[in-house]
Amino acid sequence: MLQARVKKVAKLNLMLLFLAIACALGVVTSQHKARKLFVELQKEQELARQMEIEWGQLQLEQSTWALPSRVEKIASRQLQMQLPKAEKVQFVRMQQGGSK
Repeated sequence: MLQARVKKVAKLNLMLLFLAIACALGVVTSQHKARKLFVELQKEQELARQMEIEWGQLQLEQSTWALPSRVEKIASRQLQMQLPKAEKVQFVRMQQGGSK
């Protein structure tokens, strides 16, 4: 009877040992996954920062290209466009209500 009890305790200890090993492996696996996801998160955040910088640069570039003085300069030099003389300018008034 004592020997049977010792065998049961030994089986229980062995089962608890395997359970502890399985839990330890689970912890290690979950920590590894968490670290991988954290590294991936950091990479994506860095990419987002780079894209924000590029967006700011593109907005600055767009505002530079669209400056009225630059547009006027290109229109006069490259396209030979000129402002009309004052006597050539005509104003057209629209009637209210949308009828012609």
